[in-house]
Amino acid sequence: MLDTDLAALYGVTTRRLNEQVKRNRERFPEDFMFQLTVEEKAEVVAICDHLQRLKFSSALPYAFTEHGAIMLASVLNSEIAVKASLQVVRAFVRLRQMLASHADLARKLDALEKKYDAQFKIVFDAIRELMEPPETKPKRKMGFLADR
Repeated sequence: MLDTDLAALYGVTTRRLNEQVKRNRERFPEDFMFQLTVEEKAEVVAICDHLQRLKFSSALPYAFTEHGAIMLASVLNSEIAVKASLQVVRAFVRLRQMLASHADLARKLDALEKKYDAQFKIVFDAIRELMEPPETKPKRKMGFLADR
């Protein structure tokens, strides 16, 4: 997302958003955000009607990945940004709880397997297979520079 869109989303001005990014530059590595080139800016303005006001701006906008958008929520102090940050923290806490229950289930399954004889081996193997995360394909590069 572009800085102007995120500023509107978080209820701050684009200027304020970019000030916070500059003050917290170490929190925004290149895989979190990048600045559009003149050509990329022209292409985006041509494609997106809501960005027409950027057409005559001399500033090149910043584009943020999902990680950069989340990091912005932590450095901005608007009510919406604070709420977004809290939701991210809650999601990670919930994820940790889910992983802990998964580990607990694995321990219980081990105990059951030791208790019962080989006739249930197929059942235990099937359960373990279901507990394994699915294989994922390598992620495609995203963003304006992905095709280059």
